[in-house]
This record gives sequence, C-alpha cells and structure tokens, in this order.
Amino acid sequence: MTESTPVGNSASDTARDTTTVDVSENYRQSLLSARGVAEPGMLDDADLLHHGLTDHQVQTRTTSGLVNVQPEDSSRSLATILRTHLLTLFNLVIFLCAVGIILMGRWLDLLFAIAGVSNVVIGVVQEYSAKLKLDRIALLHQDGIMVRRNGANIEINIEEAVLDDVVYLRAGDQVPADGLILASESLDIDESLITGEADPVYRHIGSTVLSGTSVVTGNGYFRITGVGHDSHAARLTRRARKFTKAHSELRSGLDKVASWITIALVPLIAVVAWGQIKALGGWQQVVDDGSFNTALIATIAGITTMIPQGLALMTTISFAVAALTLGSKKVLIQEQPAVEILARVDTVCLDKTGTLTEGVMQFSSAKALAATDHGWKLVLGHIGADPNANTTAVALREPFPQSPPLPQTDAIAFASERRWSAFAFGNIQDTQASAGAWVLGAPEALIDALSVDTDARAELHESAKRLSSSGKRTMLLAHSTTPSRSASTTHPWFGEHAVLPGDLYPAAVVTFEEKVRDDARETLEYFQQQGVELKVISGDSPHTVAAVARQIGWEHPDSGYDACNLPDNIEDMAAVMQEHSVFGRVSPDQKEQMVKALQHRERVVAMTGDGVNDALAVKTADLGIAMGDAAAATKAVSRLVLLDSKFSRLPSVLAEGRKVIANMERLAHLFLAKTAYAFLFVLLFSLLAWQYPALPRQMSTADFLFIGLASFILALMPNPRRYVAGFLSRALKFALPTGVMLVAALWGINWYARVWAGDFSGVLPYASEDPGAPLVMEQLQTATFITLTLAGLWLLNVISRPLNWQKIGMLIALHIIFILVLVVPLSQWYHHFILPPTPIIIAAVGIAALGALGIEVIHRIHDARMGLAPDDPRPKG
Repeated sequence: MTESTPVGNSASDTARDTTTVDVSENYRQSLLSARGVAEPGMLDDADLLHHGLTDHQVQTRTTSGLVNVQPEDSSRSLATILRTHLLTLFNLVIFLCAVGIILMGRWLDLLFAIAGVSNVVIGVVQEYSAKLKLDRIALLHQDGIMVRRNGANIEINIEEAVLDDVVYLRAGDQVPADGLILASESLDIDESLITGEADPVYRHIGSTVLSGTSVVTGNGYFRITGVGHDSHAARLTRRARKFTKAHSELRSGLDKVASWITIALVPLIAVVAWGQIKALGGWQQVVDDGSFNTALIATIAGITTMIPQGLALMTTISFAVAALTLGSKKVLIQEQPAVEILARVDTVCLDKTGTLTEGVMQFSSAKALAATDHGWKLVLGHIGADPNANTTAVALREPFPQSPPLPQTDAIAFASERRWSAFAFGNIQDTQASAGAWVLGAPEALIDALSVDTDARAELHESAKRLSSSGKRTMLLAHSTTPSRSASTTHPWFGEHAVLPGDLYPAAVVTFEEKVRDDARETLEYFQQQGVELKVISGDSPHTVAAVARQIGWEHPDSGYDACNLPDNIEDMAAVMQEHSVFGRVSPDQKEQMVKALQHRERVVAMTGDGVNDALAVKTADLGIAMGDAAAATKAVSRLVLLDSKFSRLPSVLAEGRKVIANMERLAHLFLAKTAYAFLFVLLFSLLAWQYPALPRQMSTADFLFIGLASFILALMPNPRRYVAGFLSRALKFALPTGVMLVAALWGINWYARVWAGDFSGVLPYASEDPGAPLVMEQLQTATFITLTLAGLWLLNVISRPLNWQKIGMLIALHIIFILVLVVPLSQWYHHFILPPTPIIIAAVGIAALGALGIEVIHRIHDARMGLAPDDPRPKG
C-alpha cells in the first residue's frame, strides 16, 4: 500500500466489527448531542478513503468544535496544587492570628507567620515545578499525523484532526483517535497501553482502533469516529482524574493535632481572655486604660505557641529536599507525601508490560525437529536481519548472525490474520541446505498443513501446547522444496495469494519470551527482603504473566489466576488477592477493584503502570507510580514518575521515605512537647490570673533556638529505621509528660520571681511605668525565656540521640546563640529583654536544670518502653 493510492476493499463492502468502539449512527448522534452541535454531514466511506475531507468539510467541523483537542491530562493543575497546600486547619488558625496582629499594628510580632507562609510556598513551588516538567515531557512526545484531504495525504498536528478525517497509519505510528478501519494491509496494532495485552492484534477492514494504541507492522487508513474527550482513552482518563488528596500519616497526624487544638481553642480563648483581662484588673479597668491590646497580644502569643506549625514546615521541607534528591536520580515527585507513602507501603502491585518487561520479545530457545540439518539456523538469521522485521523477529539477530548464501527469491510478510510469514531461497534446482521455501508461524496455524502422519501431528500439537502454557511465545519453522500450487513468475514459491507450499515438513521449534527489565529481579528481591508483598496484575494471559514472574526469579509464583473468575464482592476478591500473587486477563476496572480490595484489608498499596488501562488503578492506589514512557494520562494521575523508566530507582525512594518519616517522628516528639507545654502554660497562667509572661516574638525566638534551627538539621540527617506504624501515639506519650515538666519549670520561675519581688498581683509593672519596681514585666519575661530555652535545649539533646560530633556541635552553637540573644543590645531592644537581678537569673538556670532532669527521666522511661516493642521504633541515626 502506498500513501498516494489507497488499496484494499471499500469499508462499505465489508462487515463491521464494532465490539471495541461503537461506530453506529445512533452513538454518533449521542456524542454530537452531548457537545450541543448539529450533524456536520454523514459521508460515504468509499469516497472518504479515496478523497478524504474537503477544506470546506474540515472548516465546518472545526467551527463546530469537532476537533481532536486532547484533554489537559499531562499533569495536575495549579489550582489543585494550591488547594492541597492552602486549605488546612493550621493555615486557618495562623491566618486569623496574623490578621489580629496586623490590625493592632504589631508587625514585629508576625514572626510566627513566616513558618506558615514558607510551608505553603515551598510545597507549591516543588509540586508546580514537577507539573511543568511533566508538561514539557508531554509536549516532546506530540508527533504529527498523516491525513487524507482533497485527494492527497498531508501532515498535520494531532489537535488539528477533525471528526471523519481519514488518517494514514504506518508502522511506528500512534493512533491519534478512535476510528473505523477503511483499508488495511497486514495492519497489526499494539493495544498494550489500553488493554495490557502484549500480543499485537490484526485489524481488518471494518474493525475499529482505539486512541493511544500504536502500529506494529503493516499500514492502513481509518476514519476518525471520536475526537478529543469522546475517545475511549479520554473516558478512562476522566474517571482517573478525579482529585484525591494523597494520604500521608505525617500530615494526617498533624491534621489530628490541628483539629484537637481547634476544638480546644474556643473554650481556651475564653479562659485566656478571662484570665488576662482579670490580670489587668478586670473589664472596666481594661476599657478605662485601653489595655485591651495587651490582653489580645498575650492571647495570640499563647495560641501561636500551641500550633506545631514548625513541624508542618519541616515536613514540607523534608519532602521538598527528598524530591530534589530523587529528582537527581530521575524520579519525579508529583505530590510531596509520595516519598513518605512508599516507606509505609506493604503491598506493591506491578503491571507486567512496560513495568517488569520492556515490551519487546527476546529469543529463548530453538530445537531442531528434523534428523538432518536443512539450514534452518541460517534461515532464522535471515529473518532476524530483515530490515522490516517485527519485534519478535528482531530477537533472532543476535543468536543467529549468519544468513543463507543463496539469494532470496520470494517472501510473504507476517500478518496476524495468517499468523505466519515465509521466505524462499534459490530455485527448485538448488541443493544447498537453505534452498527452498521456509515458513515461520504459530504452531496451530501450520501443524495441520504439515506433511506428517497423525501421531506426529498430535505430538507436535501437544508439544506446542505445553510450551505455550509455560508462558513462552512458540513459533514453528517448516521447510519445503515444493512450490505452492499457485506459484507464479513474480512469486515462484508462494504465488500471488500467499498459499503455503506443498510437502511442508517441520524443521525447528523456536520459543521467545518477554524481555524482562535488567533491574526487575534485583528490585523485587529488595522489596521481598523488606517484607513488602508483591502482586503482578496484567491484562495479558495468566500463563504469560506467570512466566515473566519466573523469569525475574520469583521463588514460588502460582500458575496465574485468570481475572475472568474474580468475584465481584470486595471481601471475596480480597480473599483471592490474599491467596494468589499473579493475575492475568485483568480489565482496567478490575485493576481498580483489586487495589480497593487490598485497601479493604488495611493494606497500604503501591501500583506501578504505564498504560491508560493502568490509570484507574494507579490513581486509586495509596501510591501510584508511572514509568517515564507511560501514557500521559497515567503519569498525570500518579504520585511519582520514574523518568528513565528504571524500576531500580524505587529502593532509593524507599530509603528517602524512611529517612523522612523516621526523622519527622523524632521531631514530632519535640514539636508536640512544645504544643503540650504551650497549651498548659496558657491555661495555668490564665487560671492563676497572671499575665502571660512572654511576647510572640520572644516565644518565636525560643522556638527557633531549641526547635527551629535544630529541627532543620535533624530532618536531613540519615535515618535508616524501618517504618513502624503509630508515630503520633508514640510522640504523644513522650510529649505530654514532657510538656507538663516544662510548664512546671515555667511556673516555678514565675512563682519564685514573684516571691522574691513580693508582688503576686496579676500584672507586674513595665519598666516605662515604674522604673524603680523591684521586678518589672520585661525582667520576668527574660527570666521565663531563660528557663524555657535552657530546658528546651536539654529536650533537644535527648531528642537528638544517639549523639555524634555534628549534633554536639549544633548544641554548643545553639547555647552560644542563646547567650548572644540575651546580651546583644539590638536583640535586647527587639525582644524587649531586661536582664533580671542576679538571684532571679540563678533561679532561672537552676529551675531549668531541674526541668532538664525531669525530661531526662521521662526520656529514659519512654526509650525503654519503645525498646520492648516487637518493631523497635527508636531512631537509628
């Protein structure tokens, strides 16, 4: 078939196969009605095949919007990314507190809001960068297509095609839209991205093709019946594109804490407001002297200290740094929690084609069936060397490098409808071993045509069946020195109508197997060593899937479960999933349901895939992983993309995830202890009707010294500890008693200072109000800062263990900064610090030491208790 002159029977004369794509007039009208456009005119397929659309017909369809504009599914939208990072409880509370500070004009007390803003900015920038990268990749893979218009073939962009355009397909082309075949010459279509079936499918005149499939061999023309979002692939994509937020145990834990704080805020704000106003002399006094702002500032200082916004920020930073690290290893993180999720995954579902295998065949074995050598090895070498060889034949090049010395005198290209190809060398008079006709094809297509007795034929059938059931693709090579009865001058061996030659005898049986990715075995062994259960889920034959599982060294895979027998009930399906590990003939809907069945049994599921048929399952899984050469829709709904399609990248993702979740658990102990003490601190001082002895800026600096800077360093340190569920409960068991100890220390220094000054009134005077007072509020705030920071630094010490020289250096540096904050004039001005009398300073340090001792005892008890757990959750780095 040439591009300028289509050949083959008219589609109008051929019975249509509409089992895959509905090309009926009624369905066409339903699609047009859904778009709200009129019928642009039904055209005769025979006329379209030869002439294509005219410019006027193209313009009519373009004006009506019947163009092949593809859904924007290459990545997540910016709105989705912003929604994920902005709409959180933490951000709401921080925003309301920031508004209060701004309305009072206290701009220097806005330091607490920096963490919240940074959290959003870092998360959005990282994920939006990933979106842009995927969009660029998608643009690089948009090739032009060949269509027939005004009687000639022209090349256009894929999005310029319109309904009823006639598209010319050649080997290597991707099908741009759903359509009906009008002309076909040995047109074999690879539908693996849509169905998961590895074997090419022959498409004859009147059959249909799906967008997203590709041409393996042959050529043909088809009429577009569904453009843009009307295609089968686009419908699958729309189902998969529904937004679902990635589940992160870290962020879920933070959300729980945020919800608890939010619930507690309403009564707490009432108590704090009452306590602070009472400390100032009551409502009348506050109204009379205008000190309401002082009470409000104290309330906001207490609230912002309670919110572990630094933990949210450090989680985001850790995710972002992990994403950058993995990006250098060709792993694209689309949603930040993906790093953490892989560390929690206990079941990995693997698609076969394109994930475990490269999607091409490789030579397995060849066995002679004849007593004497008829040159079959040379013939296989010639078949592999053919420049037009399909992917299976190409696999013969390396094992059979030599070709027959005789010239090729006839040939029949492989076609799926015949299931064989043929070559002939020399002529009838030649006596060399390779002379004659050679036919290579499926055993079931050739065995009955062989010139052998019944027993030999039955034995060949049995042998072929046995090899096929092992999952290998089996081909029979047969030889004849007798030309076909339809032989002609131009086709001296097979004739014009490609008829098998007479006196055909078996020469050899050749087997092929799918080429497994080089890194598949090592990666799967790694996951098995880590206690992760593996499931192979494929649209291909169960026998083929099981064979691939054996190739990658799976110790005891079953023979393959046919998904046609899967129960519909999710509980029954979960039981089947528990019993079996290898599944074949799985539809896209079944893949999705199988993932849900595993999740129904509390499994954390990762799903790898590359085809549109995998998109639903990839989206549904806790962690969707797409290959770099996957369909755009599958990459768009995944959480993680392996840009170079190397499966071996996953262990490094697992290591990063473990580091993030283990370090974040360590930091959660620190931040939640801060939340606990802040809550109790505010509550206690309000009930005592003592003015809150700290400003927001002072508390922000204390947070920075024993939490902020150190947490950034600790978050990025190596920590190979395996994931152990329940980080929030472990963190709370440490944080609550530690919070009580910190509050006891803070109460202690405030009580002692008031005893020393002999002043138990609700509010102490400020230096500007009474410079001669024995103790002013600025001095009490400074003493409170000293006790809190020193006890907090000891808390940091126990959290950082096991200590190394980096951590010791960090602790020394933080103590030095602490002293500088207290004595540097500029810092004193900013923080409103005035050093208290020496007895108060000594008391502040002594009470901090007692608090540190209590924290040490709590830590040792907590550490011993964790050491008794079946899975030791203590830090390893």
